[in-house]
Amino acid sequence: MLEISFAPPVLPRSGALVLLACERGEPGPLFAQADKAAAGRITAGLKAAAFKPDKERTWDLAVPGAGLSRITVVGAGTADISSALEAEEIGGTIAAALAREAAVAVDASALAPGLCVALASGMALRSYRFDRYRTREKDEDKPRLREVTILCGDPQAARDAWPERQAVVAGVCLARDLVSEPANVLTPAEMAKRCEALEDLGLKVQVHGPHALERLGFGALLGVAQGSDHPPRMVVLQWRGASGKEGNKGRLQEPLAFIGKGVTFDSGGISLKPAAGMEEMKYDMAGAAAVVGLMAALAGRKAKVDAVGLVGLVENMPGPTAQRPGDVVETCSGQTVEVINTDAEGRLVLADLLWHCQEKFRPRLMVDLATLTGAIVVGLGHEYAGLFSNDDDLAGKLSRAGNESGEKLWRMPLNPAYDKLIKSDIADMKNTGGRPGGSITAAQFLQRFVNGKAWAHLDIAGTAWAAKDKPVTPKGATAFGVRLLDRMVADSFES
Repeated sequence: MLEISFAPPVLPRSGALVLLACERGEPGPLFAQADKAAAGRITAGLKAAAFKPDKERTWDLAVPGAGLSRITVVGAGTADISSALEAEEIGGTIAAALAREAAVAVDASALAPGLCVALASGMALRSYRFDRYRTREKDEDKPRLREVTILCGDPQAARDAWPERQAVVAGVCLARDLVSEPANVLTPAEMAKRCEALEDLGLKVQVHGPHALERLGFGALLGVAQGSDHPPRMVVLQWRGASGKEGNKGRLQEPLAFIGKGVTFDSGGISLKPAAGMEEMKYDMAGAAAVVGLMAALAGRKAKVDAVGLVGLVENMPGPTAQRPGDVVETCSGQTVEVINTDAEGRLVLADLLWHCQEKFRPRLMVDLATLTGAIVVGLGHEYAGLFSNDDDLAGKLSRAGNESGEKLWRMPLNPAYDKLIKSDIADMKNTGGRPGGSITAAQFLQRFVNGKAWAHLDIAGTAWAAKDKPVTPKGATAFGVRLLDRMVADSFES
C-alpha cells in the first residue's frame, strides 16, 4: 500500500508535482509558483496543447526545473470537485499516470479535507497490485510509486480522517488478494486460516469444519463439496461495535448480517464447465472475499455497529464421490432440493448459510453476495451488479450507497410467477429453472430460505473481476461490495 501523508500547500523541492485543473474553477494556489519555477512553460504548454481539463485527461511537463522530476496537470472536469466519488476517481487517474514516479505531491489545497482523503483513497486503490508470484519481472515494468503527499489547506483534519478511510482501503486490498490467489493455494482451509488472522483487528472468528457442518444439517453445502479432496469450511466473523465495550464477551444486538458464497474453485462438478475461461473460476469466491474484506474494514475503522459475516467455503469438483444431477439434498431448513445441474451450486451454499444465520444470530437484515449467474452478466454486463430484495427500504439504502461508492446496483424483479420454473416433481424445489430469467429464478430460490427477514441478494458475477483498468480498480479482482456495504453501514446504521 502507498505511504500517504498530508501537508500544507508548499511547493515541493523534489519528486513529481500534480496540479488539478477544471474548466470553470481557478487553478490551485501552487499553479503560479510551479509555473514560475518552470519559467512559464506550464501556461505556454497548456495553451499550445489546447488542453481541456476533462476527467482522466493529463498533460506532462518533463524536466520542469526547481528540482522537480515532472509536473503533471490532471483534468478534474468542467466544475469544482464536489463529491467523494469524483475525488476518488481523480486520485485513481493520478496514480495510473504517475506510476513510474517514486514520490508524488498533489496540490489539493482547493479541496475540503474530506475530499483530500477521498483523493488519497483513490490513489491507494488504483495502485493495488497482486505480484506475489512474479519472479522475473523487468524493472521497467514495475511501478515505482511509493510515497504520496497530499497538499491541502487543513492537513490536520485530513490526517484525522484518513485512518478510517485507510481501513476501508485495507479491506478492499484484502478482498482483492483473496480473489487473486490461485485455487491450488487458496483452498477452503487456507481461506479459513486467513480469516482467523483477522482476530488481530478485534473480530471474533469461528471456523466450522465438515463434522460441525454435518451436525448443523448443512446438507446442501456439503453436497457441493463432496467431490473435492479439500473439505469445506464455514467461517463466522463477528464485530461488536455497538455492544462493543465488553469486547468479544458481549452478545450481538440485532446484527447486520453479510453472507458470502465462497466456491474457491468451480469446475461445474459433474455438469462440467467448458474449458475456455475455466481458469477464471478461481474467483467464484468473490462474494465471500467481499464479506471478509468488509468485516476487516468495519473492525479496522471501529464501526459503531454490530455485524456478523458468514462465508461458506467449498470446492466444486467432479470425481467418484461428486454430487450427481438428479440427487436430492436436505437443506439446513429441512426443505429438500433436487439438483438438476451441479454447476448451479452457489445457491445451495447460500441456502444453508441464510437459514443458519437467522436461527443463530436473529439479524436485523441479511445481505448476501455471490458470483451466482452468467445470466446477470448477459442482462447487465460489467457495469452494474444485480440487486434482488424483498424489502424496499433496504434496496433503497443499497442503491444509494452503490451510487455514492461507484459500485452500482440495478434492481431486478422478484415475483411468485417465477416459482413455477423451479418446481420439482420429487422434491420441494429444483436448484435451477433453466435459461429464461436465470438470475431471477436463482434469487427466487434463495428467497425460500429467508423467512420474510429483510434481505437483499447481490449477484456480482459481472463485477467481481475487471477485464480492463477502471478509475480506482486495476485490471483483475475488484473487491466489489466492500466499499458499497461499508458506505451503506456508515450512512444508514451508525449513530
